[in-house]
Amino acid sequence: MPSPEPDNNTDLLHSPQTRPHVRQLALQCAATFAVLSLAWPYFSFRGEALPWPETALAIGGVALLISTLTHQPWWWRLIHALFAPLAWGIAALSIDPGWFLLAFLLMLLVYRGAISGQIPLYLSNSATATALAELTSEQPEMRFIDLGAGIGSILCPLAKTQPSAHLSGIENAPGTWLVGYLRTIGLANCKWFWGDIWRVNLAEYNVVYAFLSPAPMSALWEKAQREMRPGSLFISNSFPVPGVEASRIVEIDDARQTRLYCYRCRLKPDAVAGNDNHGLGSARNPKRLENRREVDLDCPLRQAEQPGDISIGLAARHQTKHFGLSLGQAEI
Repeated sequence: MPSPEPDNNTDLLHSPQTRPHVRQLALQCAATFAVLSLAWPYFSFRGEALPWPETALAIGGVALLISTLTHQPWWWRLIHALFAPLAWGIAALSIDPGWFLLAFLLMLLVYRGAISGQIPLYLSNSATATALAELTSEQPEMRFIDLGAGIGSILCPLAKTQPSAHLSGIENAPGTWLVGYLRTIGLANCKWFWGDIWRVNLAEYNVVYAFLSPAPMSALWEKAQREMRPGSLFISNSFPVPGVEASRIVEIDDARQTRLYCYRCRLKPDAVAGNDNHGLGSARNPKRLENRREVDLDCPLRQAEQPGDISIGLAARHQTKHFGLSLGQAEI
């Protein structure tokens, strides 16, 4: 299957790259080097063999300390603490290395997203699919895409409940992509793509759904704001956009108490600047642009965000009215 048309305007630097993985690898290597640089000369001077069980535990303790001091997430602290002891324990079992290679390849087929972008495989359940069908039932001419579609857990039910909608899914893990392709091959209103979610042009869709992880949400929201049209709906399963208040939260009564965070895309700042006939907020006046506020398309009138906005607006309205009366009197 071909990939969806890439967005050439998308800066790939906004996508989560492998830098976090390199940082964690460097942290583990630093802990290993710190312990071995002390233990190896000490036991060599004493003419004793290096006690690998104690050394592995020491490496895990130092890695835990460094990860704590550098404020790493709790799951990374746990990984750093257990990595060296578990590596030594598995090595002591004398397992054929071919089995490790096979296990790695199998995991790559399913969990490629976790390696390339800190996005593990999460499968949406049927209750979530039902909630999405109700949530988007009144969306006119719905063009829906599932970013990181897994095995088609969302697209297949939606294709049946909303036959008039145009549905798309994109997946980059080979194993799950193949399963999803086989499940959606007979659905006329469903397209299944292989590719990178960061190269999808979101302007082609008015509903975007994602069930990813906390790591890419900020960058994904920036991409959605940059590309999606005003009034379009962005839905995140379980993981809210940091620092952004959702316009609606749908709570699903399932085993894991799923929450759908819904965000309405607003008027783009560049569109506001382009419609400004007086040069306010144009490229020549970047400081004036910063004082503008996003327009909420869900509300007919923008609410004042500061007390000063009310007085300024009333004053401007009064001056306009007075100016109009003066012109009328002059014509008479």
